[in-house]
Amino acid sequence: MRVLSVQMRDFRTYARAEATLGDGLTVVFGPNGAGKSNLLEAIYFGCCARSPRTGNERELVRFGQSAARVSVRLREHEPSRSAAAVLAAGVAPGVAPPEPARPREHELSVGFEPGQAKRMTADGAPVQRLLDVEARPLVSVFMPDRLELVKGPPSVRRGHLDQVVAGFWPARAEERRAYAKVLAQRNALLARIRSGTASRESIAVWDLQLARHALALRDTRARAAALLADLFAERAAQLGLEGEVRLEYRPRTKAPDEQALAAELAERLDTDLQRGFSGHGPHRDELALLRDGRLLGAYGSQGEQRLALLALLLAERSALAAERGLMPLMLLDDVMSELDEQRRELLARELSSGGQSVIATTDLSHVPFAGEPSVARLRVGPGAILSEAPAPKADAA
Repeated sequence: MRVLSVQMRDFRTYARAEATLGDGLTVVFGPNGAGKSNLLEAIYFGCCARSPRTGNERELVRFGQSAARVSVRLREHEPSRSAAAVLAAGVAPGVAPPEPARPREHELSVGFEPGQAKRMTADGAPVQRLLDVEARPLVSVFMPDRLELVKGPPSVRRGHLDQVVAGFWPARAEERRAYAKVLAQRNALLARIRSGTASRESIAVWDLQLARHALALRDTRARAAALLADLFAERAAQLGLEGEVRLEYRPRTKAPDEQALAAELAERLDTDLQRGFSGHGPHRDELALLRDGRLLGAYGSQGEQRLALLALLLAERSALAAERGLMPLMLLDDVMSELDEQRRELLARELSSGGQSVIATTDLSHVPFAGEPSVARLRVGPGAILSEAPAPKADAA
């Protein structure tokens, strides 16, 4: 799946604008304040219906306007047909097989008006969640605002790990939702017990249900983290992050089965009743990014935290390629500023080796190979796409 273009209407600094992306690497360049970050944010918003930069989505609407809209055009390629598949379709030997189907195109659209529910469509049909749309591309984003993933609270990393799980194994995204639903029901029961409208004995049934969903979620997260761990250490070393760098999943419970976890919950019931919520389970897990045994979020410099974030995203890209044969669309803002020339070239080579990527920079010379014919270039100015030099389109397969 490739993003062909993004259309913006009253989004951030853009009144009306459209940007066309290349099939591989696209470099967005222009001075500070020109709208490079806004363009990357619009691509993400159009694919995911949320911002990677802010939780206050009122900021997305251009000043003086009442609503914003982003549309993303996509193209997918039909898989090539094997000889066996051709024969199965009834084509006789020696007869030319039918022409491969033309690549199909799709469109995702998100309209946002403060105070109203988002209006999301896929190929013109209303949808409740873009995340459930089969044609939606996977997206990975590096922005200075995303350093919260390294130095923020554990909940940010848990949420990110769950998104990675959904990328690896889409069907397992339901595990998190199922756990959250039962957790909310147990918390509601705790409130009734505190108020005297329910008995302590009634919570045992919910403890077993919570334990079942908790262990499924914990084990899936652990498997995802294990797929990333070696790749993270490798990418961190390549990017120049010194010391022993590790990615470590730290589950709150190590219970071997549902009964053991239910027993742990029962032991903590008095504490839960005092607090008014459940304090034990996967909703308290941590995904630790470490260097020499110390948390990078607490003890790393901002430059080291940036390198750790980039290493994590590149590790996820490689793991997705190995696990599902897919590469996410990479959106990278101001990624080259703290890399030396050697590591800029390493990053540019990796991003050019497959998949689709968009890099934003103030200086085109900071991106190796930016002048190559295969690289698309977009020059932006305040609220406008000033010029385009898109890469040649690959022939439809």
